[in-house]
Amino acid sequence: MKPNPRFLFLLLLSVFFSLASVAQSKFSPERLQRYQEYYQKEIQGGRLPGIVTLVYKNGEKAYESAIGYSDLSTKAPISVDQIFYIQSMTKPIVTTAFMMLYEEGHFFLTDPVAKYLPEFKEMKVLADRTKGSEGGTVPANSPITIGQVLSHTAGFVHGIGGTKLDQEVAKAIYQSSPKTLEERVKNLAALPLISHPGTEWNYSASPDILARMIEVTSGMSLDQFLKTRLFDPLGMKDTGFNLSEAQSTRMVQLHAYNDSGVLSKTKNQTPTSGNTVFGGTHGLFSTAQDYSIFARMLLNGGEWQGKRYLSSKTIEIMTLPHDDGLFKDPGKGFGYGFAVVDDLAATQGLGSEGTYYWSGAFSTYFFIDPKENMVAIFMTQLAPFSSYYENKFRQMIYQAIEQPEILQTQE
Repeated sequence: MKPNPRFLFLLLLSVFFSLASVAQSKFSPERLQRYQEYYQKEIQGGRLPGIVTLVYKNGEKAYESAIGYSDLSTKAPISVDQIFYIQSMTKPIVTTAFMMLYEEGHFFLTDPVAKYLPEFKEMKVLADRTKGSEGGTVPANSPITIGQVLSHTAGFVHGIGGTKLDQEVAKAIYQSSPKTLEERVKNLAALPLISHPGTEWNYSASPDILARMIEVTSGMSLDQFLKTRLFDPLGMKDTGFNLSEAQSTRMVQLHAYNDSGVLSKTKNQTPTSGNTVFGGTHGLFSTAQDYSIFARMLLNGGEWQGKRYLSSKTIEIMTLPHDDGLFKDPGKGFGYGFAVVDDLAATQGLGSEGTYYWSGAFSTYFFIDPKENMVAIFMTQLAPFSSYYENKFRQMIYQAIEQPEILQTQE
């Protein structure tokens, strides 16, 4: 009897997918225990208040833990459902929202920003960055494009660095207490750039420009756009710029080292209500679980539970380096809203090429690894920011990955 080619094809396909399933890497329980013991030691040593970690791998929850305290002053234990001020982890969310409008055809990424926000016409650049605006300015050598705003290569600064211009930006967009995002962005546009567009990578407040463009394009405030288009449909019930009274009871307290070098709860805590400037640089509150939903949607090619938020091709371009080699971290580039690992050997750390990630100023971190089919979230509230625990988080998560026995025994 002659074999049926279609039957043989389906049989081979079935064997292939069975082997592919077996070949998926997994976590070692013993090595995850090593992760937990490491952070327990850090907390007991007074170097961290408390942390929540959440990892999804191959579509399933692979690891979740809550270690330490949400408030060192009361020794209240931290729990997995607690809420954190995620600071700059706002940026990837706002960038994603912006790219949803790009997909609707509202603009090209090569368009000048001034086409939509006229205040960015005829920008100036510092003549002497050591002197700030007092040192004079020169005309920018080209208009700022949307792509440059997305990739932090437009010439803006953030207001948190040590330059004279950072001090001016901080005063204009933060310390002057603008009442709206529009006011904040116009204050930013009134100041010079630190470099000509496209010539340097500088971590910047440019996501506020994206947020303002969302408002102008959609006719909605940023908080309402995010709630309507992302948070409610995704089920991110604890994410927003303001918390309800009930939600505020789950807020983790901010901690820092006091003058004696002891980690303690800070005097000034993040206001959880009454916030009116809905910016793209920072401002959102969220939980590990909520943020994991956002991250898993991206890992899943822009689709979540039957609803598509972005095309997989859009995510592809967002996670390619667009910094022309200007990003300052070895082995990594910067895409649209995320840093991207593009040369693993150069990072001298564990991971995968193609991983994209970012962090927040109160020591919150996340990464998305398509190769390992994994998202990982680390939440705490510790200031000032340090990349130490970000790097340690990745190191301790990746060391826990192992291959199944079938692959370990192959010659």
